[in-house]
Formats: sequence, structure tokens, C-alpha cells
Amino acid sequence: MAVTARYLIYFQYCGTSYSGVMKTPSHQPVAGVQNHLEAALQRLRPDNEVTVSISSRTDAGVHAHCNTAHFDLRRKKGKEPFPEELLVTGLNFHLKPEPISILKAFRVSDTFHARFGARSRTYTYRLVTGCAHRSHLPVFERNLCWPVSSRPLNTDAMREAACLLLGTHDFSTFRSLNSETPFKSPLKTLLQADLTPGTSVATQLTHHSHLEFLDLTFRSPSFLYKQVRRMTGALVAVGQGRLTPRHITELLESRDSRAYPGSLIAPPGGLFLNTVEYDENDLRVKDDISG
Repeated sequence: MAVTARYLIYFQYCGTSYSGVMKTPSHQPVAGVQNHLEAALQRLRPDNEVTVSISSRTDAGVHAHCNTAHFDLRRKKGKEPFPEELLVTGLNFHLKPEPISILKAFRVSDTFHARFGARSRTYTYRLVTGCAHRSHLPVFERNLCWPVSSRPLNTDAMREAACLLLGTHDFSTFRSLNSETPFKSPLKTLLQADLTPGTSVATQLTHHSHLEFLDLTFRSPSFLYKQVRRMTGALVAVGQGRLTPRHITELLESRDSRAYPGSLIAPPGGLFLNTVEYDENDLRVKDDISG
């Protein structure tokens, strides 16, 4: 009897050349990361059509140090389910030369869900000062950070404003509208909003030693569409003196996406999904899994 096994995978990617992480129709010229994951899985010759369920959506140009997904994989009759390490090795072989890598895999219960089982997501947005245009950046950083100013930002004001976003709020102002907007509550709980010094190999080189990298890190059980990029854009505007911390409170209180100045939204290239967290007990193979 063929056994169907459910797996959770952790994977990373450079999002520059993809339409986002989600699957796109075959007629579209630019594929999503999910297209490549499913193609690699089919090359393992399973006995079923494999559909990947992504935990955390990222848009075109956004990167992931670590995203997650689950899928069901059934091997042909008489074959045992893939060992986790072999699954990782096989998928990485079939993903070449795409800038996508499987980090690890867990066999999980058939009731596990990568999206709904996640406890939190953490995103980091990489900022850089010392130049005001991406053409002045080192070539290997141009799609991985946002050059926001040739002068230093007011980081104290940014941290003060970031603290105002913490806790449970109606984040309607900080979401972009899409087809899912009417069906999703704007109430979200922001657990972390930190501004810390960032790192780059570029700052060790003489030509780019004047650059200063900063990381904005946000953690929440879930986020609204483009919420992180909108929060980042508003906090950068505070650092530039274009807004004050008081304006952040006013934006929150307006509860209207149209109140957000459209020119402030941060571009996708500096945004990274860092981690998706689960309860460790959910990652253990349950006793009822056989085969």
C-alpha cells in the first residue's frame, strides 16, 4: 500500500527574478518560487500531483532567509516515504541553478498546516545611508537594501515612532488594498519593532566604508498585505524629518489606507522574511503516522 507523507520544508531564496513566492499561471513570463518548488518535487517521481502550501506570502523582489511550506508526497507502491535528509538533497539537486535552497525538512502530522500553524513571522528591512541612489551601491547590494539618504537618519526619532506601532492596533492605514482586503481583519499584534545597526561586506572595503547599514525588524503572528513595507516607509520618513512620531499615531488612528502617503512605501528589494516560528511539538512525527 502506498503511503502519503506530509512534510514541512524550510527554504530560502533571492526574490529579485521572481514574481513573488506564490505560484503563477504557466502563460505568465515570470514564475513564482512555488512554481520551481513544485517542479522539483515532480522530478522526484511521486505517485501524486504535489501542491505546495506556502506559509508566508512575499511579493516580487522580496527575499527570504527562511520561508516555510508543507506538501503531501506519495511514493509508488512498495516504497517507503522519503527520509528527510534525502528529500532535502534531492530537491536542492533539482532546483539548480535557481537561487532557491531547501534548508531542512520535517515529516509532520497529516493535520499540520504551514500557514495556520505558524506562531509568528519575523521580517527585516535593510536600509543604508551614505548614498541616495542604488546606482551608488556596491553591485552585489543593489537589490538587497534601500539607499534612503546620503546623510544619517534620526534614529532616535525612528525608534520612538517604532514603539508606537507595538501592540494590538487596527493597521488599516498600513495595508495596501487587494482582493482579500474585505475578508481580513485589520487588527494585528506587533510583537517587535526594532532598529539596529546592520552589516554588509561592503563596509569593509575602502570605496564603500562610508556606508552605514541599518536593520528594521518586525515580528507578529501575521501581517497585512504590504504592512511591513508601509511601516518601514513611514519610519524612514520620520528619520528623514519628513514625518514626526506624532504623525505615526495619527496614521494609526485614521484607520484608512488612503491616509497613507503613497510616495512613502518602501521598495521590495530591501525586505527579507527572516523566520517563521512553530511550536516544537507540532514538528514531531505523531504516533499515528505509519509507514
